[in-house]
Amino acid sequence: QVQLAESGGGSVQAGGSLRLSCTVSGDTSRRYCMGWFRQSPGMEREGVAIINTGGGSAYYAAAVNGRFTISQDNAKNTVYVQMNSLRPEDTAMYYCAARENQCDPAHLVWESAFNYWGQGTQVTVSS
Repeated sequence: QVQLAESGGGSVQAGGSLRLSCTVSGDTSRRYCMGWFRQSPGMEREGVAIINTGGGSAYYAAAVNGRFTISQDNAKNTVYVQMNSLRPEDTAMYYCAARENQCDPAHLVWESAFNYWGQGTQVTVSS
């Protein structure tokens, strides 16, 4: 019923930038929080950035705070993450997620609270 589609991944040198997009289709009436998670091979999925749609706070993982910015365009049912000053440690598959309630910082480490997930887009940062 609800589908998330990520785009914007690619390969970039350390210090470069990328912007990822996540577009929501289907029933968008109860998507109260959206966010980005990432996962590297052999590692746990980790929260990157989350935002409360309809006006609210955004929260970031310490590893990306100051470098990444999450934003939304509700008219387009799209959430973005602008990723600047990329590092090799940022290399991962990045997933978009949505939750039918508000988020607080704890949701960065509580991925099971998110109801819907995209297929992911790969980001590779070379040194």
